[in-house]
Amino acid sequence: MTDQPQSPSIAAQANAMWGGRFADGPDAIMQAINASIGFDRRLYAQDIRGSRAHAAMLAATGILSNKDAEAIGEGLLTVLSEIETGGFPFRVELEDIHMNVEARLKEVIGEPAGRLHTARSRNDQVAVDFRLWVRDQCDAAAQGIEALMRAFLAQAEAGADWVMPGFTHLQTAQPVTWGHHMMAYVEMLARDRGRFLDARARMNECPLGAAALAGTSFPIDRHMTAEALGFDRPTANSLDSVSDRDFALEFLSAASICAMHLSRFAEELVIWSSAQFRFVRLSDKWTTGSSIMPQKKNPDAAELLRAKLGRILGATVALFTVMKGLALTYSKDMQEDKEQVFDAADNLMLGLAAMTGMVADMTANRAVLAEAAASGFSTATDLADWLVRELGLPFREAHHVTGTLVALAEGKGCDLPDLTLSDMQGVHAGIRADVFDVLGVENSVRSRRSYGGTAPDRVREQIARWKAALA
Repeated sequence: MTDQPQSPSIAAQANAMWGGRFADGPDAIMQAINASIGFDRRLYAQDIRGSRAHAAMLAATGILSNKDAEAIGEGLLTVLSEIETGGFPFRVELEDIHMNVEARLKEVIGEPAGRLHTARSRNDQVAVDFRLWVRDQCDAAAQGIEALMRAFLAQAEAGADWVMPGFTHLQTAQPVTWGHHMMAYVEMLARDRGRFLDARARMNECPLGAAALAGTSFPIDRHMTAEALGFDRPTANSLDSVSDRDFALEFLSAASICAMHLSRFAEELVIWSSAQFRFVRLSDKWTTGSSIMPQKKNPDAAELLRAKLGRILGATVALFTVMKGLALTYSKDMQEDKEQVFDAADNLMLGLAAMTGMVADMTANRAVLAEAAASGFSTATDLADWLVRELGLPFREAHHVTGTLVALAEGKGCDLPDLTLSDMQGVHAGIRADVFDVLGVENSVRSRRSYGGTAPDRVREQIARWKAALA
């Protein structure tokens, strides 16, 4: 049997991209573990943008002819269009988005495509692509958080003076206002937004031009490419430029904290929408039924959102684990930096959108909130404060007197405002009738006028401040 002519193998195509060092192609399993095009194709827009900026710089510095640079720039736009319209032939044997784009560019424009990789490496190329992508995600997260803050603000404004129980240990502590509770999440989210914006500012340096690890002998202009790509400046150390992923870790850390805040409110929605609490009602848009129990209305959106934190926090731990043992500079381990970030970003944005919908759509049960606010001896602290303020008792003594009165009321099966003056004077003879003025929950919340307190006027001040800040 005679040998038949063979077309160039997949391995040979890959080796043509690597250069002449390899005489044989990779094992199929090696190819499978080495290829990243299945996920890093998401970087196509950033990769093409970076390549166009690099080609323009090469022409401006005389490293590349204007004719070749123009052909490369136009060819890259053709490739971009093919990807965006679904006509691009992604090939696993070309490993990653960088080699896929460059190979297709050569098919489109021919020999000039081979000049594009002058004075750069895949190391600085992926660093700039990934940094551009994460920077975009910081912007998207900040916008998503702002939308959720506005939804909480609307709820706070509607119920600035609605009373509800405030909890510690999930037990009634003191009465607060619905608006105050909603504004707590506005404050949390504002810090989340700040973390993303801070991370964006820190990562806004351009690694392109660091080449493989040591820079390049070509007379490139790194400030030009940095400006073209919207960075504040080029990175200052070529080793650091290609070897660190702290910008991605910072994004994941901010995402984990934000997701934790979303998870906390999701937990409150699960509790509040239960038949035992009935504090809020979630619409049919954000609930599901049961396959066997027709009465059920399950807060599945909140429960799923609560679980998203696990994935995002897991991604953070995974990337820390990848990076923690790597000596400078680039190691192939760092190919495992993207999937976790992509997944975390997707789930964060989904969580923000879902929570914004639930907050905007939920209906608070004002009557139930007020009833709950008046239960559980919620004005006990107001009584203790009155004893200090009006009778001059040391707070520890006032605390003891109040605790005794709570025990008395509990024994009688009533709340503090239901005790008689005689009952109270039996515990402390100095108590006067005007003590009852502080025992109502409405009076209690109105009295909490310290800055940041739950008094409706204070809540409205904070609402106005944040509405102006987000305008």
